[in-house]
Amino acid sequence: MGFIEFLKIVVFGIVEGITEWLPISSTGHLMLVEEFLKPDVSEHFFNVFLVVIQLGAIMAVVLLLWNNIWPFTKDPEQSYVKIPVLALWVKILAACLPAAIIGLLFDDWLDSVFYTGKRGPITVGLMLITYGVLFIVVENKRKDIKPTYNKLATLPLKIAFYIGLFQLLALIPGTSRSGATILGAILVGTNRAVAAEFTFYLAIPVMAGASLLKVVKYLHEYGSFSGNEVVMLMTGSIVAFIVSFFVIKFFLEYIRKHDFKPFGYYRIVAGAVILSYFMFMA
Repeated sequence: MGFIEFLKIVVFGIVEGITEWLPISSTGHLMLVEEFLKPDVSEHFFNVFLVVIQLGAIMAVVLLLWNNIWPFTKDPEQSYVKIPVLALWVKILAACLPAAIIGLLFDDWLDSVFYTGKRGPITVGLMLITYGVLFIVVENKRKDIKPTYNKLATLPLKIAFYIGLFQLLALIPGTSRSGATILGAILVGTNRAVAAEFTFYLAIPVMAGASLLKVVKYLHEYGSFSGNEVVMLMTGSIVAFIVSFFVIKFFLEYIRKHDFKPFGYYRIVAGAVILSYFMFMA
């Protein structure tokens, strides 16, 4: 791998690390970067690469929130198990169930419908704008409404499942997985902090599962990764991990004092840029 190709991989890792956790659509931004800096690799491997580098981003969540998600303890008074953490995992898995089922059943179909030709960029641009407007509308409508759920521990299993249904919207590129679940969580009564934190937890099984599915499919069809491809995957994942670590810390601090409207405005501008470029210039 040459130096220029290495720099391209680093850029993709940086963009993934930033956009995966902010509600602005990593797919849309990676698609735009791909237009100008696509690495010299096969289309099949590149599709796997874009998904697998998410594993680096996931590890940042695991590291930062380890004490909140590891259910075992050395304390015999707790029977060596943290019951509240187990309860949290039940909610996480319940919320992930809809996306896991639909994703497994329709993964190839979704790729063919939304990622082929100019349909992908146009869909991304439209979804960026649509959900940008929704963020602004929801924040304005709910600014005087007191949230029902201000702690994850008080979030009922049924409400967690409802949030998971909103995650299905993210199967359409440009929606943003974090954007869909944050909006959904706010609409069903959580405060911003709970919405964001629960979204981060949902990312762990969802993104790990998506990465595993892509890798298994690739290995089934092509046998193995080359040494160069392994280096690319590792480089992109490590960069995504480092950037994600700081972005997640920033975002969790940000939402304690601010709303999501700036992300809504940003989405509208980004969507307009993507639509303009791919419809009239690409």
